Parts: sequence; C-alpha cells; structure tokens
Amino acid sequence: MTTRLLIGRCLSALATALIPTTLTLAVLRATTDGGALGLVLASEMVPLLLFLPVGGVLADRIRPERVALLADLTRCAAQAAIAAELLLGVNRLLDLALLSALSGVAIAFGSPAVPRLVVAVVPGRERLRVNARIGVATSLSAVIAPALAGTVTVAAGPGWAAALTAALFACSALTLGGVRTAARSLAAAGSRAPVMSGRAGSFGGDVVEGWRQIRARPWFLACVLGHGVWHFVAGLFLTLGPVIAVQRLGGEVSWTVIVQSGTAGMLLGVFAAPRLPIRRPLRAVQIGAACYALPMVALAATAPTAVLAGAYFVAMFGLGVLSPLWETMVADEIPEEALGRVRSFDQLISFASRPFGLAVAAPLAGLTGVTALALTGGVLVAAANVAAILPAGRTPEQRQEPAPEQVR
Repeated sequence: MTTRLLIGRCLSALATALIPTTLTLAVLRATTDGGALGLVLASEMVPLLLFLPVGGVLADRIRPERVALLADLTRCAAQAAIAAELLLGVNRLLDLALLSALSGVAIAFGSPAVPRLVVAVVPGRERLRVNARIGVATSLSAVIAPALAGTVTVAAGPGWAAALTAALFACSALTLGGVRTAARSLAAAGSRAPVMSGRAGSFGGDVVEGWRQIRARPWFLACVLGHGVWHFVAGLFLTLGPVIAVQRLGGEVSWTVIVQSGTAGMLLGVFAAPRLPIRRPLRAVQIGAACYALPMVALAATAPTAVLAGAYFVAMFGLGVLSPLWETMVADEIPEEALGRVRSFDQLISFASRPFGLAVAAPLAGLTGVTALALTGGVLVAAANVAAILPAGRTPEQRQEPAPEQVR
C-alpha cells in the first residue's frame, strides 16, 4: 500500500504542477490582457481558501482514500473539459475561470485528506522516509512540469497539455483510490466528531473541536503562524527578486541562476531530512524556516548574484528539511481523528499568505523602497519562526507524557 500511495502522490503532484503553466499559455494565446490571466489563476485560489475548513471536517469523517479519489476525479474532469474546449478552438475565459474554480474546490477537499491517508497507511517509524520521498517528488514536479507543459504546448497546443494533466489525475485517482484503510469508530478515542462511525456531529461542532485541538498545542499554533510569515516573505522575495536581478545584477540569467540554486537546495534538503541526526525536530523545522532571512538580507544589500544564489540555496535547503519533518511531527502529535481539521487550518494559513505577499510586494516597495522592505521581511521571518520554538506550554520535545487530548 505504501508503494501505491507514493505512486499516486507523485502522479498527483506532477499533474498539479502542470496546471499553472498550461493555463497561462492557454490564456495568453487567447488574449494578452494580464488582468484576464490574473482572474483565471485566482479563480482556483478563492474557492480553495473558502472551502478548506469544510474539507478539513470531511477529511475527518470519511475514509481518506475516498476523499482523495473524489478530489482527483473532479480535477480530472475539470482538466478534461478544459482540454476539450481548447482542442475545439473554444477559448472562453469565463469557462476557464469556472473550471479552475472547480479544481480549487477539489483541492480544498483533497488536501486535508492526504496527511490522514499517510498516517493510515504508513507505520510511524517509516513516515519521515515516506514524507521525504513525497517531498522529492513534489519538488521535482515543480521543476519538470513547466518545461513539460511548455514543450507539449509548443509542439501540439495547450489543449493537449490539459489532456495530459487530466490523464495524470485519472491515474492518480485510480492509484490512491485503491489504497485501503481500515474503517473504525473513533468514539472510543475520545473524539466528539465520530469520523468513520457514521454518526457525524454538526459542522460547527467539528470546527470548534478542531480549533480546540489547535489551542491545546501552543507550539503548533506558533509554528503555523511563523510559517505563514515565511510564505508571506517568500511572496515578497519572488516579486522583488526578479526585478532586482534584471535591473542591477545582470539580467534574466542572474535570476535563473538564483532560482535554480534554490531548487537544488530544496531537493538536497528533502533528500537529507531523514538522514540527518536530528534530535529536536521542532527546532530544526523553525530554524529551517528562519533561514529565509538570508536571501532577504542579501536582496536588501543588493549582493552579487553568487551571494544571493548561495543565500537562497541555504534558505531552500532549510525548507526542504522542514517539509518532511513537519509533516511527520504533526502526524505523530495530532490525534488522527482531528488531523484533517488541524491540517486544513495549517494549509489555509500557507495558501493565503504567499498570494498576499505577491500582491502587496510592489505597492509596499513603492512606499518604503526595496531595501527597507527586504530587510524588514528578513527580520520578520527570522523573529516569527525562532520565537515559535519556545511557545507557552509543552512542546513535543518537552513533553514527558501524552496530554489527555492526545491519548488515542
């Protein structure tokens, strides 16, 4: 079952990474209006943010493989419809926006189910290794997908790129849908929201219970907020960095070198995470996020390309280490019956923060200047994530025995 899970996640990651490039090229073939492109791309994000809390509740009520199956089938249908329109020469932007919104809803329901699926299938001692492999697949997909989508689009048109995406989602759905987890009642585990017992509580009650699980763990809330700052600052860097590279560091080649350095760092970090002798994973996670201060300070100082690329390599190495460690630690510390709701909150903060950073970077830079904004961002990301190491209450590393709400 672990192999099936890994294959399914790899296919889904590649399909997900193909979508932005395919949609961008499809819209740009239909119109050169940047506002239209922004509307289509945002059409996925808005319903995603709105429905994530609902997806978290559903993920805790239904077997995760069923949720993953339905989510990937929905995204397959949306991409197949986009492919059909593009292949028929129909380039209605409204249709692309609506189908993107449908994909956003599917992501909102599918994302919180994935951590529960990993917990249900993979034994605790193996989770870090499996999460690292999933992280490698996701990182490689982010690198390969734009080139693959671009190549297919140039050779055959964006409709065929969308058709490829639909096929990958179909294969992912069949693979993940074939994973089998045991049905069990969680009433005996102390959950007020029975997950698989067939007696679901009210939606509001389930959300409140999920929030209670979060409030009972100040370390988790502090880390999630710190990661939200990280995503916001990443949005600033990804907006300001290309401008500085083009204007002051020698052009587009400089930015390409910086980005590729970050990609290499992230891949190396994900690969190294299960092999490093880390005794305090919470500290490693937060220090990894705080490393994003380095490229922000380098950006503020208008450092040479080599220095900025090195700083970004270290920052993304920290992210690579952070991702599988965080996935594994949260799965170990949060009761399985509440994991979907808790992770939906985590994902909501992450999904919302980076687009916000991308949106406000240029206006803020106009008010404060690039140097002041980059330096402020570096200080914020370091302070927010280092401060999260010592929140009020017990951390997983300080706890000597399980808290009452963690007994399963």
